[in-house]
Amino acid sequence: MDLFEHQAKELFARHGIPVPPGGVAATPREARGIAARLGVPVVVKAQVRTGGRGKAGGVRPAPGPAAAEDAARRILGTDIRGHVAETVLVEAATVAVEEYYVAYLVDRAERRFLAMASTEGGADIEEVAATRPQALARMPVDPREGVGQEAARELLARAGFAADVRDAVARVLADLWRVAAEEDALLVEVNPLAWTPGGGVVALDGKITLDDGAAFRHDRTAFAAAPPGEGPESRARAKGLNYVKLDGQVGVVGNGAGLVMSTLDVVALAGERLGGVRPANFLDIGGGASARVMADGLEVVLSDPDVRSVLVNVFGGITACDAVADGIVSALAELGERGLGRPIVVRLDGNNAEPGRRILERAGHPAIRQVTTMDGAAEEAARLAAA
Repeated sequence: MDLFEHQAKELFARHGIPVPPGGVAATPREARGIAARLGVPVVVKAQVRTGGRGKAGGVRPAPGPAAAEDAARRILGTDIRGHVAETVLVEAATVAVEEYYVAYLVDRAERRFLAMASTEGGADIEEVAATRPQALARMPVDPREGVGQEAARELLARAGFAADVRDAVARVLADLWRVAAEEDALLVEVNPLAWTPGGGVVALDGKITLDDGAAFRHDRTAFAAAPPGEGPESRARAKGLNYVKLDGQVGVVGNGAGLVMSTLDVVALAGERLGGVRPANFLDIGGGASARVMADGLEVVLSDPDVRSVLVNVFGGITACDAVADGIVSALAELGERGLGRPIVVRLDGNNAEPGRRILERAGHPAIRQVTTMDGAAEEAARLAAA
């Protein structure tokens, strides 16, 4: 479960991590009231489960209540990378002398946590890691031992933090570990963590992904009841689909995690030759998916405005290809004109592949292109997305 920023900050505050004072508003009038109560310049931030809010106009400064009301009016109801902003966080503006990055995430390959820290917070950390890997220090964490302030200071020294800020940031790192461990989180991230003129630190943003498999140990009713938004992740979650949003242009649907991962690789490889086209998502409809599941999956992928083309790659086994074809036709019939704008490349192989291809041919839908090989289908989907 991915939390909204205000929910992440509620958990931070519960574990002693400093956050700016603020409140959540669902209307411009409520935003004005919160700003008036705070009595200081504020920042109005769209509450959506995605990054890139600032570039999309979802983060706006406001010097007073009237400006906060206007900012909320501009943000609420807008689409931010496929997510509709139904609420905003209105919080006190914070002056940052320096901005840092700190996080814990699960390293599945090594079966342990990974602690990370950088003095280059506030930026796209993936870009920092790719272009200046030395600026992002990493430290493996044994979950049985955790992270105390001594280990945190060692990580911060390797990351190049100045000596006079290490103690304060180390305390945050130790507290963040408690968040990860006690809340059963897969990801806990602060970007940026601000060093203020008064010599303290404040978490200006927060991202937490909770482990759904550990939900039975916690009361997460308040988080589950939060506004779901209209993004593809929310749609997929409501339909019980295994979906992950990626930063690309080719929607991918397949049956079986291994096949979907391989499909992502061949799409990325084909896209490199076409100006950097990349997969837009991971969506596994499962080994025994019905026509209804296929229709739901296609609807979710097409709800993402970043998607320019879709690749459906299915190897029929338990899932028969004719059922998949029926699902594609049903989905496009339900979508109507919404299904006409983006091409759908379909590769069917295995159980009942020929009947499935005939179903798609008889449907004669203008969005559908059939390709018989996986590499050829990836090339075609990438080409259509780049066009």
